[in-house]
Amino acid sequence: MTTPVRRRRRTLRQRLLAYITDAVNRLNQAWAILIGAQNRLLTALARIRPGRSSGTGAALRAAVAAFNTSLAAFARTAGAFAERWASTDLPLIYREGAWTLLDNADRRLTTFTWTGRHQAAVTAASAQYYADVSARISEALRRARAFLRAAQDAARSTAARFDVTALRRDHPLDTVVYANNARHPVDAWARAAITWQAVTTANTAAARTALDELGTEWVEVRDGHGCGWRDHQDEDKADRTLRTVQDALAHPTSHAHCVREFLPRLDLIGRTEIRTGAPL
Repeated sequence: MTTPVRRRRRTLRQRLLAYITDAVNRLNQAWAILIGAQNRLLTALARIRPGRSSGTGAALRAAVAAFNTSLAAFARTAGAFAERWASTDLPLIYREGAWTLLDNADRRLTTFTWTGRHQAAVTAASAQYYADVSARISEALRRARAFLRAAQDAARSTAARFDVTALRRDHPLDTVVYANNARHPVDAWARAAITWQAVTTANTAAARTALDELGTEWVEVRDGHGCGWRDHQDEDKADRTLRTVQDALAHPTSHAHCVREFLPRLDLIGRTEIRTGAPL
């Protein structure tokens, strides 16, 4: 039989999934503007043959202008996403994490309030994640402009063939580039990044609430089977272990798509002989 705590834990996951799914869909919709613009420009330029008609120059300028208009639309849409995610969604996710921890402690009558410490925690997270998403948007814009220059050069070339395949291969705007220069589909990046940010924010709220509202320095960790504490391959396994709040704040998640959750341990208040990481 499912316990009330497990029902509540599933509910938090469902709520987080709703935020994550909505955010990923909005990011994909923003990038669809960019991808569609690239497709339309390539189609238009493939039809242009420089020097063969008096209207060639006008057609090229019109195709470039349409691309730049779409580029501006992408910048506005993606920028609006980043602002809403940081200023509205992440604070709501933080509050969900705090409320769920209070529910799991059976302290449903304890009201969550935005204390200075909670405000500082969510402000720091929002600022960091806004910068992360904005950097991806800026990089996408830079790559789109590089593609436009390459496409214009190819269209003006005297070469007999306009190589659409090569331009798509060299300038895949449906991908993001990681620090190791690996390219990943936009959807895969968006899902990993947004999930990381949402779970990290909710778990930070839970750990902070355990200490500030409930007065316990200990949380019980629930995580995926075999998941490491600092990263997925860490030999220090996370699931069903006890951690100090400070340890939990340092490692709210360990990898993208992490399912880590913290449960309050009010029965351990004042205990000093426990070692963080001790198994249940």
